[in-house]
Amino acid sequence: MKAEVEKAIEQIRASFPGKQLIAREDGEGGAYVIVDDVELGPPYSQDATWIGARITFQYPYADVYPVFVRGDLARKDGQALGEATAVGQTFEGRSAVQISRKSNRLNPGRDTAAMKLQKVLAWLKAR
Repeated sequence: MKAEVEKAIEQIRASFPGKQLIAREDGEGGAYVIVDDVELGPPYSQDATWIGARITFQYPYADVYPVFVRGDLARKDGQALGEATAVGQTFEGRSAVQISRKSNRLNPGRDTAAMKLQKVLAWLKAR
């Protein structure tokens, strides 16, 4: 695993204190990462989710994209999850919803994998 990817994993761990983090090397210098039991709250039926993504060997010059969350994610109001989501996916053997939130102006000196996961969570919570 590349040093930049290892650093990204440690930044994710620090960004989600007290949460279980699972990281698995992808065999190409990157890693698959999952953070368990992350709080969601309204507007979702579930109080928490896991969140995961692949950090490729090109990191920090490649976006952490797409991001995945629990496969049974549902809104309390019964509405569809909406744009930028794809249900019926899998990630690391888990049923998943894919979240397509690309970083259009990726700045490798500023944008981190931890920041990306936090931004996707904030986007989900604001919907």
